[in-house]
Amino acid sequence: MPLTEHAPAKINLGLHVLRERPDGDHDIETVLHQIDWADTITAAPADTLSLACSDPALPTDDDNLCLQAAHRLRDAFDVAAGADLHLEKRVPYGAGLGSGSSDAAATLRLLSRLWDLDPSPEQLRNIGSEIGADVPFFLMDTPAAYATGRGDTLSPLSSDGEGYRLPFPILVAAPPVEVSTPWAYAQVTPNDADRPNLRRVVCSNDLARWQSKLTNDFEAPVAAAEPSVKSVRDALRDTSAAYVSLSGSGSAVYGIFETAEAAREARATVESSAVRVHPMSPTA
Repeated sequence: MPLTEHAPAKINLGLHVLRERPDGDHDIETVLHQIDWADTITAAPADTLSLACSDPALPTDDDNLCLQAAHRLRDAFDVAAGADLHLEKRVPYGAGLGSGSSDAAATLRLLSRLWDLDPSPEQLRNIGSEIGADVPFFLMDTPAAYATGRGDTLSPLSSDGEGYRLPFPILVAAPPVEVSTPWAYAQVTPNDADRPNLRRVVCSNDLARWQSKLTNDFEAPVAAAEPSVKSVRDALRDTSAAYVSLSGSGSAVYGIFETAEAAREARATVESSAVRVHPMSPTA
């Protein structure tokens, strides 16, 4: 029987671009939080590696992170077997929700089961970090993490001695535009001076404090350059959302609400044929 793994998306609770690194990448800090908008990946035994996808716009060759993950895992453990992979794509890509990285992480977990491997968490993280900076987060057994470096230096986010979980209903709205991450970084002036402590701000669960202190450095330039992102952000701000932010480098924008009823009412206001909207509980 085919095996199945879910690949949850994430949002960023604050994102600071701190400095440019000598290698051309950037040091950042952010809080990553899984959400329950998810793709699904299945795998069945086969002699070769292949991938099919429900979205015909996505590549199914080695440009797809799922196949990259499969080849890296097979090479690392000298596996002779193959697999027929199928990706049921639900989460928008190029939207700052980490769906490609999550798909890759799910593929690593899935094929470890299919091929009867027993990789250590460190081995999977090392493979994942070669694919993308967000992949190690999706391999963690925690809903939220504080990320530094390129976004791949991770520590579980804790509150009162327990793993942090966002206690509020959220609504994610993704306009039909992909934002290039390299382009987005080029629009931001790095700043590592007097930045708020993201961990403390997030764990306070004080939404008024979030409004004044919890910022995403990509939001202003992306909203200025992409009218559809600005439109969705403004529409969410016109609802009863207590906090609204861009996720990652966009294009998805999310609102956090004090009640589920408020989130449902906001969905009716924001949703349109051109914007994919997903109401959800915070954690996957």
